[in-house]
Amino acid sequence: MEEIIFPNQIRIYRRIRNLSMQELADFLGISLSAVSKIEKGYRRIDKDQLIRVSDFLQCNPQDIFVNEATSQPEVVEAWKKEQERRSKINERSGIKTMGAGFRYLRGQKDLTLAEVAAASGLTLSVYHRIEMGQREVTEKEFKDISLALGFTPEELQLKVYDLDKTGALEEFIQPGDAKFRAVTSAKNSYADLPIGRMGLKSRERSEVSLKVYGKPGENGDIILDKNNVSGLIMCPPSVIDPQKAYAVSISSSHRLGNFFPSRSIFIVDPSRDAVSGDIGILYTRENVIKLVSLREDSEGNLYGVQVNPEERIKISSTDTLHKVVYISLI
Repeated sequence: MEEIIFPNQIRIYRRIRNLSMQELADFLGISLSAVSKIEKGYRRIDKDQLIRVSDFLQCNPQDIFVNEATSQPEVVEAWKKEQERRSKINERSGIKTMGAGFRYLRGQKDLTLAEVAAASGLTLSVYHRIEMGQREVTEKEFKDISLALGFTPEELQLKVYDLDKTGALEEFIQPGDAKFRAVTSAKNSYADLPIGRMGLKSRERSEVSLKVYGKPGENGDIILDKNNVSGLIMCPPSVIDPQKAYAVSISSSHRLGNFFPSRSIFIVDPSRDAVSGDIGILYTRENVIKLVSLREDSEGNLYGVQVNPEERIKISSTDTLHKVVYISLI
């Protein structure tokens, strides 16, 4: 089950409903301390727990997320400060160095993110956050990652130490938002970006660089100008067709509710068929798209749904519809 750690408004909704932390703890079957950490965004919860929390608070799951467009300014500001604090703690405690070491050694072994994640018993996004220095690692997880990379825990610890001591990890220690790397010049290409010491061949096999497009349009639409690249994002090649896939940056004006943070990046693969239950990119004009949740009516016809306000969008067989296959909650 995917783990989620996120800025949230659980405490606000709990107080509005006049409910205590102990009542929420009893409902979830966890400790009072665990509830406190969840409310502060320190502790991860899974999707089932998220739904149970929203049921307990009598609100939609997307309402729990902090959103710059709808949340109280002091809540948004508090979360930003907390993110900065955590980033500094991570740097001091060596979490970023350890993650950079994992990434370096994975490249040397010619392994993909997905392969190491699967061998370690972790989800892809959780392991990716570990490599980015955005998540702490338990003793068991460290042991499992060591084995996935072909080392004993003691050997891996020594390897990372030696790499850090020689300065080999400097290019791999990424800032918190490095998954979405800004493009500063129209001349930039993947070949122009720093690739560290593992070499381009290994990097190409382990991760794919996709161009990111998208700026806010009217009524929740997104303008997709292929001549205006807003950034690059790394994606595991196992989930996409690298020759056809592209990435879309959504804005706070998107109309899928608040479940996805406004900085989310949606990876799109036109070679995959979009079906009911998927999130789709629907082209209304050549360079204008709608991000829709796909549903099927009683006759088997596909249609899209947007919210705020709720709207049902007809999709014909001649419309261009691409499937979202991967979401990066940066």
